[in-house]
Amino acid sequence: MHIEYFDYFYQVAKVRSISKVAKQIHISQSALSQQIQKLEDSLGFTLLERSNKGVVLTDMGEVVLKYSENIINTYNKMMMELQKGSTESNQIHIEACSSVSNYAIPCSLYKIKEKYPAHKYELITNISEKIKGNILNDISSVGFVYENTKEQELQYHKVGTNKFVLIASYYYDIPKTISLNQLFDYPLIALSAQDELRGKLDSILRKHQRYYDQLKILFVLDSIEAVKSSINREHGLAFLPYISVKEELYNKQFKIVNIEDFELDMNVYMICKKNTSQPKVVDEFIQMFKQIGEKSFC
Repeated sequence: MHIEYFDYFYQVAKVRSISKVAKQIHISQSALSQQIQKLEDSLGFTLLERSNKGVVLTDMGEVVLKYSENIINTYNKMMMELQKGSTESNQIHIEACSSVSNYAIPCSLYKIKEKYPAHKYELITNISEKIKGNILNDISSVGFVYENTKEQELQYHKVGTNKFVLIASYYYDIPKTISLNQLFDYPLIALSAQDELRGKLDSILRKHQRYYDQLKILFVLDSIEAVKSSINREHGLAFLPYISVKEELYNKQFKIVNIEDFELDMNVYMICKKNTSQPKVVDEFIQMFKQIGEKSFC
């Protein structure tokens, strides 16, 4: 079975169209369809239901899609290491949640690089569930996530805390301090990659007999910068990490809206695979990060 079969299937499954993928990779539709048919024959299951309107994943197709991305990523990492001629490398693959990767640890990487100039870092932004999966599947060596969900195969090391604050445009008409009940009167902009924040916020609200789903979520955006742009246009309020809005607060573009008797702090954890012999460069990175921790954040 060729790895290309999984790659072709993955691309088609994501866009639900054989013709679109065939055009993108410059092969005929029939040739692409034959490659996917070979994968189906090898596995012994029909993965796609084909029609003039596109393709639909079967139940078995959903299962294969779930594993295909990891198979492809693992293969690509293996090929990169083979091309280097050795599995010993100074490259460290790191993944982190968006607010951590964009606003917290770049300064940490700089400080560690000063001590270990031969280190090479590749920092990728991802959501927590994918970060954990990629660590477990050896796609990446180190990850940074919010909250310790206590997977037995992972080691968690608390390296800091991110304070989340309710942010508004500096000119947005809202009191400096509001009650928790008043929060439900204002439109909110949510970030799609904030599952842990949503869970933490919902837990706090439930203590007051309120729920996250009762909030007036105007829309959900996929990046902090997009959320900040909407706040600038006075579309609503948003919960964002303080480290991501320090500059706008200083320049009086944004302001913090305080909520009575309310704090929203998220612990940041460095994770790595448990009971695994790490390359020297990875071990150096982990030990150094444990030492410098939050004080090295930007």
